[in-house]
Amino acid sequence: MASRPTNPHDDPSTADDLWETGPSYLASNKALARLVARPVREFLRVEAAGSLLLLLAAAIALVWANSPWAESYDALWHTHLTLDVGALHLDESLQHWVNDALMVIFFFVVGLEIKYELVNGDLRDPRTAALPIIAAVGGMLVPAGLYLALNPPGSDGSAGWGIPMATDIAFAVGVLGILGRRIPSAARLFLLTLAIVDDIGAILVIAVFYTADLSLTWLAIAIGLLAAMVVARMLRIWTVVVYAILGVGVWFALLESGVHATLAGVAIGLLAPAGPLLKEEVARRHATAALRDHTLDPDELARLRFLLKESVSVVERLQSTLHPVSAYVVLPVFALANAGVELGAIGDVFTEPVGLGIVLGLVVGKPVGILLASFLAVRTGLGKLPEHTSWPMVLGLGAVGGIGFTVSIFIAGLSFPGAELLTDEAKIAILLASVLAAVVGVVLLLAATRGRSDERGTADGRGI
Repeated sequence: MASRPTNPHDDPSTADDLWETGPSYLASNKALARLVARPVREFLRVEAAGSLLLLLAAAIALVWANSPWAESYDALWHTHLTLDVGALHLDESLQHWVNDALMVIFFFVVGLEIKYELVNGDLRDPRTAALPIIAAVGGMLVPAGLYLALNPPGSDGSAGWGIPMATDIAFAVGVLGILGRRIPSAARLFLLTLAIVDDIGAILVIAVFYTADLSLTWLAIAIGLLAAMVVARMLRIWTVVVYAILGVGVWFALLESGVHATLAGVAIGLLAPAGPLLKEEVARRHATAALRDHTLDPDELARLRFLLKESVSVVERLQSTLHPVSAYVVLPVFALANAGVELGAIGDVFTEPVGLGIVLGLVVGKPVGILLASFLAVRTGLGKLPEHTSWPMVLGLGAVGGIGFTVSIFIAGLSFPGAELLTDEAKIAILLASVLAAVVGVVLLLAATRGRSDERGTADGRGI
């Protein structure tokens, strides 16, 4: 007896019934569905799609800022939006609303990813996580050291030492996605884990070194609200509205405290439960009982929905929901708001200490730091080289780790407040360095994986 198709639209015995009630819009033969909706859906399933949208947004910002309509770019992102709700008063430019508010979603997803890795992923096992953790530390210290060698403490550009420390997970995953099966799954996992540890380092750097005029009162309020979230979890309060209200309160308190408000997203993400709130067998037992009489009423359906949803961990559900929002909305809007710099002074990047420090830090410091730290870890027995991964491949992965982009641009905006020339120079250097790092990384990985194109690796689809 032939097996039944898994897709109901492919099953002739059900096709007539489906078409009698009408297929879903995406499955229909309407021109807009065939020519636009379905191709867009397939594009968004591609691993590198988020990176391509991010790159497109950055390119649009650059072209716009260097076109005859450059004034409209500045006017748009410097438009002030005011929020007045009782005693609450916020007056920020549109660019600041993007950086201080919208980017909370991105950092929230980062926090969720870190929590998942700590509880269920590779960071849970110290032996497996040792090598990428040590490599990430080397990949942060060496670029910062190179930058400070050119911009010593006390100089105008010294505050930007955190810029070349960052790795952009979205672009790194995108580059590996382009190379496909050439990169073994263990090597992909190494870079992804390294990038997550790199994010942890960047978050700590932002929290500790890029906080000005700290208000202990507001910081205490933020900590109190986070504690209230913990208490709500202990009381098994599952209503999302409660956590949303507390989360907005944490964000505002951190904004007023002087600590960068986006760290609220990281803190809340780390507090999200990494395990299911209900055991899977509970949902299965209730589903079996409900379906025994072959009928479902609205109350049973609502209960089954609830049971099935809560049998999946909160972290995984939130990641599944918010990762597309972060990748396809938040990051492209951030790039559009921040990557628009005039390229007239592009030549100064290789002569001025700020630009040169960033380029050398990301393009040279990252791969060298990652390779040296990995080598020391393996030689001392603290770590083990990933399966099917060679040292030239580690160097190539380190070069890909030099794609700073999103977080580097974010830190650049924090490094030189009020100094637009230094900020623009830093952003141009980040864009150039990220492109160079991607090209160098691809070339090195192609050379290191020559003859491995037929190897069947598996890509880890997770990422911020």
